[in-house]
Amino acid sequence: MSEQWKFQIRFKLDGDRARSARENPDGPAYKPIAEILARHNATATTTYDAFANYVAEAEKRGVEHYPLYKWTKATIDDPLKKAKHLTSFAVYVGGEEVYDAANADAIEADLRPLLEEGLIASLSKHDTNPANNPQAPAHLI
Repeated sequence: MSEQWKFQIRFKLDGDRARSARENPDGPAYKPIAEILARHNATATTTYDAFANYVAEAEKRGVEHYPLYKWTKATIDDPLKKAKHLTSFAVYVGGEEVYDAANADAIEADLRPLLEEGLIASLSKHDTNPANNPQAPAHLI
């Protein structure tokens, strides 16, 4: 029996729109995205914020229990990577960071027109298959 992968939708916004969405998620710049996500019981957070939350939790509970702590900390401390991750948003469904293909496909389909209109700079679907995801360098694990 083959393993069933989970998925995550991610999108990027241009710098000004990303800043506005992050600072005021109820504002007009983010409203079309927020409305689509709400229909799917979904929310989005910047990947920077997700990484920063992971680091904060690890530092609170003990970094030895968080195998990606060093890599994640190095990522958020790097100014170039920080800038990149402040414009990249990960979609969570029902509070879960990965979800089934049906949810991922539906969200992707509903967000696609915003990509075509230029409100979203890029849109992608990622799976949990380790073969499709870069691994942290050994010295940062």
